[in-house]
Amino acid sequence: MKLNKKLITIGLLILVFSVAVKFIWTGLRKIKVDDFHPAAVIFLIDSSASNQKALTEQKKTLKQICNLLDPEDQIKILRVSEDAYLIYEGGPMDGSTIQKSMDEFLKYDEKDYGTAYGDGIKKAFSHVLTMQKEGYNPAVVVIGDLENEGAVEKQINWDTLPENVKNVQQHAPNLAMMFLHAHPSKLDTVKEKLGPVLGETKLIIAPEQNIDKSVRKFLNALGR
Repeated sequence: MKLNKKLITIGLLILVFSVAVKFIWTGLRKIKVDDFHPAAVIFLIDSSASNQKALTEQKKTLKQICNLLDPEDQIKILRVSEDAYLIYEGGPMDGSTIQKSMDEFLKYDEKDYGTAYGDGIKKAFSHVLTMQKEGYNPAVVVIGDLENEGAVEKQINWDTLPENVKNVQQHAPNLAMMFLHAHPSKLDTVKEKLGPVLGETKLIIAPEQNIDKSVRKFLNALGR
């Protein structure tokens, strides 16, 4: 008799355990896995002579964005002036190295009057495609006055840029772009040309007076 009671008790425990496991498994299957993808943010920052007065605040903006990124993200910083070239690549949390790189390579040079924004964006798109292949969600952040100065062939061609963005989107459909610190008249051109391509959520523009709000929108564009 006692043996039968033990068997019944064990059977009930097994049944309860099986039902509990089933409910837990069903619940876990319904929970969405956090589909986190690290971001690759490519910064272009204008160090030309005409932009030097605003450069201190612009460097602060760049660091502000870096501080809000995830340690698993990657950034690249391209200096834009007479020429465009890479001055830093690595994690966004390495504030000391980022600051040293900007202090060294964004220094004032009276010879650096022109702006190679066009060349800089081309190089940024090349990095976008590379980082997309590596599994990152890419974004381009342009910080500067967007003035076209110097060699025409190095400047932005606003007639061809929208098509170039479309071509990049074929390989990096989640591409986001942000333009900061330019005059509203320049940003209006950005909106007119790239708005139809990138849409409201993937294109963020802001003059100096509206940076904080736009940075939050940028994080949303990265899926954060």
